[in-house]
Amino acid sequence: MLNKWEGIVLKTKSYGESNKIVTLMTREAGKVAAMARGAKKPTSRLAGITQTFMHGVYMIQRTTGMGTLQQGEHLDSMRTIQTDIIATAYASYIVELIDRLIEEGRPEPFAFEVLQQSLHAIEEGYDPEAITLFVDWKLLPYAGIQPILHACASCGSVDGEFAYSFSQGGFLCHRCFHLDPYIIRLTPKQLQLIRMFHSVPIEQVGKLDLKRETKQFIKKIVTTIYEEQTGMRLKSRTFIEQLERTPELQFRKQPNQSE
Repeated sequence: MLNKWEGIVLKTKSYGESNKIVTLMTREAGKVAAMARGAKKPTSRLAGITQTFMHGVYMIQRTTGMGTLQQGEHLDSMRTIQTDIIATAYASYIVELIDRLIEEGRPEPFAFEVLQQSLHAIEEGYDPEAITLFVDWKLLPYAGIQPILHACASCGSVDGEFAYSFSQGGFLCHRCFHLDPYIIRLTPKQLQLIRMFHSVPIEQVGKLDLKRETKQFIKKIVTTIYEEQTGMRLKSRTFIEQLERTPELQFRKQPNQSE
């Protein structure tokens, strides 16, 4: 059967001298792998369409097992992501996270939308670090994690001062702080941002100018959730941390930030 699927390339792997195995996140079929014969040759019509981050329409012949990529047409080549090291670093993290969390074999339209919206936002010049926070929080359910963020995880209260509790799996109000000696206290702004990252669609949010300290604080919380509850550590996260320690690359586009 020949399938026509909209997809984004998550990764490629060499197979033999001239072929690639391409892993795609598709709108219609979820995560799929396909053989792209001859795609390593620069002159191949599949060479460009099988680059990581490429957003396109793919014709895949498949009966059982791995399919064969017959042809493709690009919708967006993600030129900025392909050429800007910081954009590349955060986009690499996003596609690696999707690849690690999403299983092959079933449609995952929400995950595809998160992937598409996040990569296009980075491509359009939005803060890649903030966009990555959206992805982190929105994909937690695919790791089997459902943080309680709408109210206190213990008593259900929606008012008062709040903190994040890893042991309670969400927010605790000040009446329940005694339940966890390791809570992370939150300002009202931090509380609002975490809820936004978790629940508001990326495409509905305007450009965010957040202090670096604010992003780092929220990133630490969600990274700890992933690492403590799934044991997952991504190679691309390590690369981002290396970039953050490179003075000439640090947050070059953010001279005027607000919380």
